Amino acid sequence: MTETVPSWLYTQFDKLARMRPDMVESVLQRAMQEDAAFRWAMVVGAYLEGHINLGKAAELLGMHRLQLQREFLEKGIPLRLGPQTLEEAQAEVDAWAMWMQDTSR
Repeated sequence: MTETVPSWLYTQFDKLARMRPDMVESVLQRAMQEDAAFRWAMVVGAYLEGHINLGKAAELLGMHRLQLQREFLEKGIPLRLGPQTLEEAQAEVDAWAMWMQDTSR
């Protein structure tokens, strides 16, 4: 039977993350490397909250983007393809226009 983590431990972990991020970073890096379920949960959470895109999520999970896209569809995880806001769309248009100017020189 799995022992429940006491709530004070979460509180202390959060405080430690702010006061000594170096200590927490090494713990998180180990967890990301060693625990596939933890890595999946962290990466999918970051993807769903918009912190990373599908390509980065696939990279972190060690799979091809199309493979991850297929898994997301199978699991009912919504895909974020393309810009989500007018500002993101405008930023893509601006970046494309700048790229076109640079390549025409």
